[in-house]
Amino acid sequence: QVQLVESGGGSVQAGGSLRLSCAASGYTYSFVCMSWFRQAPGKEREGVARIYTDSGSTYYADSVKGRFTISRDNAKNTLYLQMDSLKPEDAGAYYCAAAPPSVGLRCRFDLIDYRYWGQGTQVTVSS
Repeated sequence: QVQLVESGGGSVQAGGSLRLSCAASGYTYSFVCMSWFRQAPGKEREGVARIYTDSGSTYYADSVKGRFTISRDNAKNTLYLQMDSLKPEDAGAYYCAAAPPSVGLRCRFDLIDYRYWGQGTQVTVSS
């Protein structure tokens, strides 16, 4: 049973920083592609950062480029999202997700690419 458990959410003022973590367990193979998504109330879930774990290549939504950094510690099976210069529009529930090996390098920010999801962690940014 694969489990992804996020942590690190909280409330910050605009301009502040948070670091989200996503601990993965229960799998017998390495995920090739992992991403962070977020969902604000009344809005669709959107991808914000993606990493291909073998190469370390990263991709970011334009809205967070230059402010967010995705990384992964393979030894700890943990995915991170460092969020700096936070804005009120960054608020929402943040989810980590992993694509199965069958999707591999084809994964993008399409929700259908991801089989495994965490339960989410809430981020609040006050102005």
